[in-house]
Amino acid sequence: MDNIDLIFKALSDPIRLDILKKLYSAESVCVCKLVDIFNISQSKLSYHLKLLLSANLINKCAEGKWNFYSVNKDTLSKVLTYEIIQKLFI
Repeated sequence: MDNIDLIFKALSDPIRLDILKKLYSAESVCVCKLVDIFNISQSKLSYHLKLLLSANLINKCAEGKWNFYSVNKDTLSKVLTYEIIQKLFI
């Protein structure tokens, strides 16, 4: 895992953890809904999503002019134990 430092940096922020929690419970979420859910500016949300993407913790799918995000559960399961995933996300 070449990007382990990026993964733990991404996991160290409460906002990014909250984003992961929301995405974990959904199949995919539009960026427009994430802005509403977290009540932060688009630029701050984009920054957090960029860090999560660079750590390969989330996936991005473009549909028209919108981006939809989902959790990359493969990466999470390689880095975190099942018990930790259960405590954080379920």
